[in-house]
Amino acid sequence: MSKILYIKANAKLEGESRTFKISDSLIHKYMEIHPDDEVTVLDLYEENLQFLPKGKLQELRNVTGDGGKDHPILKYAYQFLEADKYIISEPIWNLGIPAILKAYIDYIAVGGITFAYTERGPVGLCKGKKAVNIITRGGDYSSEPMESLEMADKYLRNIFGFLGITDFTTVAADRLDIFTEDTEKLLNNAIEKAEEVALAF
Repeated sequence: MSKILYIKANAKLEGESRTFKISDSLIHKYMEIHPDDEVTVLDLYEENLQFLPKGKLQELRNVTGDGGKDHPILKYAYQFLEADKYIISEPIWNLGIPAILKAYIDYIAVGGITFAYTERGPVGLCKGKKAVNIITRGGDYSSEPMESLEMADKYLRNIFGFLGITDFTTVAADRLDIFTEDTEKLLNNAIEKAEEVALAF
């Protein structure tokens, strides 16, 4: 049995989010294939996740062992470490990820838990795991000139790689805010791709 961590980072309500329509379709298809797997949904807005509090970094360094699993900040790093697979669902905002998702990354990227400092530099401790990133974008970031400006999926791919997760797949729905496009068709195409990804996830 695998543990799936479904990380949701969108300020829109559940029924209004095109991003969640895609990621929810992936989850539903995945659970049809793997009904015994455990899915934990982590909606960062429902969690009311805050930026790291000022003056808390030293405190975090002093929390070790299983005691950190109940810590209001470190519990997210331990939860992340214990998962086998990850689904991240977010829109692109101002060329990057939503701030709440960056705050979450700061909670989970913890030395000694999800990565370690070694004589060879930092090494990820989350190896052998898989991730799928579901991202929606209003413009076309699949080619230049916008491709070089995209810093959302690129950042997540790099930070997950830093944590040791190199099996990273992206399902992107582009051009959703271009009024001349058939956005319903674009969304359905992304849903179909997400369900295909679920078959091998």
